[in-house]
Amino acid sequence: MNQDRTNPVSSVPGPSGLALTTDTDINEALRQVVAGQIGPRKPGTVYDNADGIFEVLAVTTNRDEARRILKRRAAQFAITVHERTTDTVGTICTVWTGSDRVLKAVA
Repeated sequence: MNQDRTNPVSSVPGPSGLALTTDTDINEALRQVVAGQIGPRKPGTVYDNADGIFEVLAVTTNRDEARRILKRRAAQFAITVHERTTDTVGTICTVWTGSDRVLKAVA
């Protein structure tokens, strides 16, 4: 990548291919990526996938708190769910995929 030496701000490609040049741009791009990974899961949402039926109890987007809860250094978010089939509560950081399906949405 050729960088203009007169401009002290370097740029990196963002999720849409646009150059990100400030911390604010980078933080916003990361927020958008994380929001996409969380998907439609908000407290009260019920969804299912091959692993079971889940009700979302809480969504944590604070990275430090998510890392503390999950005991994972790279966690970007944490979702506390009630697994209805086994009647257990747990915290996950799985990415929303095409195999996940909303059964009950919340506004």
